[in-house]
Formats: sequence, structure tokens, C-alpha cells
Amino acid sequence: MGVRVPSRAPSFNNSVKFTNIPDHNFPEAGQAFQRLLQIMDTLRGQCPWDREQTFQSLRHLTIEEVYELGDAILQESFNQIKNELGDLLLHVVFYARLGQENGAFSIVKVIDDLCQKLIDRHPHIYGQVKAEDSATVKQNWEKIKLSKKNGSGVLSGVPVSLPSLVKAQRIQDKAAGIGFEWENKSDVWEKVEEEILELKNAETMQQDKIEEEFGDVLFSLVNYARFLKINAEDALEKANRKFIKRFELMEQLAQSRQLNIYEMDLKSLDALWNEAKIKKKVRKSS
Repeated sequence: MGVRVPSRAPSFNNSVKFTNIPDHNFPEAGQAFQRLLQIMDTLRGQCPWDREQTFQSLRHLTIEEVYELGDAILQESFNQIKNELGDLLLHVVFYARLGQENGAFSIVKVIDDLCQKLIDRHPHIYGQVKAEDSATVKQNWEKIKLSKKNGSGVLSGVPVSLPSLVKAQRIQDKAAGIGFEWENKSDVWEKVEEEILELKNAETMQQDKIEEEFGDVLFSLVNYARFLKINAEDALEKANRKFIKRFELMEQLAQSRQLNIYEMDLKSLDALWNEAKIKKKVRKSS
């Protein structure tokens, strides 16, 4: 079986096409992974810091590494992505080492179980199931996943600690996996408009009711983002970064003109903001 690699130079364009080529790097990968395991053994045995670590002490560090990987992806830096993947791989190996020490599992068991899961959840590749598009593949994945949970609810696999926007998208994905889904994009947008109207009408009500309606608007917008094939969390983070860059440029413009941004009125600030916006577009196009 061949691995799939880009048929042209790597980019962050979603239209990258893949071709099958013979595997030539499996031995090298095995050697590299073996070296990592040996280093982990050495560090766990000889480094005071590594000896002290537990599942609990590593947890917050792992979460931090995931966010750093997310930042690297948004920055579209292959080198940073490579580095952050290495950091995450270290955590995977570390957790597996802790599992082995506790007599619970080993890295071999982790990998074997993962391989079997991938085979089980791709019956269109390893079985007789037909799936001609990614939507069908996704539905099959969720159905197979649910069938192995011994009666657990459809939404039981959504982590409680997920950021709210990510959690909303996962909840909706899982509901869609059993067919609980709008039929077309226009229906979803009508729901967004309905929720916005309810929020507007709630402005004279108690604060908790306003908060509830605002939450409904956000939830419906996340659903609309799904139909646009947009990740709501990524879209909001990019908007955050765009605002920060424009605001920092606005501050630079004020400083270059010896203006105190804290003493400027809204009209003056808005004029600076629009100027920064234009300059940012010019820089981007040049």
C-alpha cells in the first residue's frame, strides 16, 4: 500500500491533489521512532524533571502544545508545524511510558489499537461498504463509533472541556452523523435570522434571558459555518488576529504623529482605524 503525498509543492490550499507512490520511508520512520523511545527511557530514568512527571502534571502542558500547533497552522508555517508535531509526539510517547509503568498499556498497544480503529472505521477501504464522498465517510465513522459505545448517547463523546465554539461544532457534527441535520443552507440561515430576531426582542428582558438568546445566535452561526465548510473557531481566531494587527498599526500611526491614543475621541480613532485598514490592504496586495 502506498502513502499519499501532494502531487505538487506543498501549500495550504485545500485543493491539493494526492497521488499514490511506493513507500520508501517506513524503515527510516521505524528507526527514528525507536530512537525517540530510547531517549524517553533515558530521560525517564535519569532526568529529575522527567522522573517527576505524571498524567496530571503533563495534562496542561499537552493542551498548551495543541494550541501552539494550532497557532503554527494559522500562521501557515511548515517549519513551526513540524516542530509542534514533534512536541506533541513527545507527549504521546511520555503518556505511553507512564501507562507502561502502571501496567495499563504500552506504546505498542496504543499504535495497534489505533490501526485497528482506522481499519474498522474505513469499511469503504477495508470492507465492502460503498462511500463515494467525504460526507458519507463521516456519517459512517460516527455510526461505527456510536455502535462501539455500548448504549452511550450520541453526544457522549464530546469532551466537556472543549472550547465552546469547538464544542458546538462537534455537537452538531455528531447530531448530523445520525441524520439530524438541516437539508439545505438556506434553512440554516433562516434559523440564524430567527435567533437574531429573538435576541433583539430579548433586549428588554432579564440578563440571563439575553445571554440565552445570544448563545442561541452563536450556536446557529456555528451551524451555518458548517454548511459553508468553515471552522467557526478558526474563522473567529483569524478575525481576532486581523483586528489585533489593524489596531497595532493604528497605534503606530498615532505614535508617529505624536498623538496620545488614550486622549483621542471616537471620531479621531475611527479615522485612524480606517487609515490602518487601507494601509493593511495595500501591504497585503504589494
